[in-house]
Amino acid sequence: MKTLVIGANGQIGRMFCSKAHQAGFPLRAMVREPDQATWFQEHGIETVVADLEDDFLGALNGCEQVVFTAGAGGAGPDKTLLVDLYGAIRTVDFAKAQGIRRLIMVSAMRSTVPQSAPDFLRPYAAAKYAADHYLMTSGLPYLILLPGRLTDEPASHRIRTVRDESLPITISRENVAECLLAALRYDSLCNQQIILLDGDDDIDGTFTRLSVAC
Repeated sequence: MKTLVIGANGQIGRMFCSKAHQAGFPLRAMVREPDQATWFQEHGIETVVADLEDDFLGALNGCEQVVFTAGAGGAGPDKTLLVDLYGAIRTVDFAKAQGIRRLIMVSAMRSTVPQSAPDFLRPYAAAKYAADHYLMTSGLPYLILLPGRLTDEPASHRIRTVRDESLPITISRENVAECLLAALRYDSLCNQQIILLDGDDDIDGTFTRLSVAC
């Protein structure tokens, strides 16, 4: 099943595309600018140039699944609304129109209770909360990943899915990419929100357990 990766040029997106391509999963990387396509093409990954703030419906043609890992990256409240909120909402609508089988959304743990986020993160958390709610009530099969604060540490391949106030609320970007890869292996895993934090549990074992529970 071919997967469209929206936000492929981001840090998590690139790592995920590289890992998924090496694992043999068919992908299409969606990038905003033509010069961003070079890296993916050099790595043998199919690429489409499309803008999340414009009409990107055609980017979904021939795909059966979407991974949304785009983000405004702290560019300001206007971009947060246009990308993290409205871009995600339009992705849901386009996915439904195209008969997409599952949408995997990379959200944020803070989105579950936006007012608990630090002041500077609350607009972002609120945007993700609204986008996640729109997806969950859309009727489209979904999987929402809720990572904590992102770090640049290498992948440990070990996570936890329950928040513990006595432990750090961090996860490496590479561990998130590994979790996305694990999600591809279980295409029946849907209609769940999963907190992602660095921990002691094997990623593949965790996703196997969650898939069985589904």
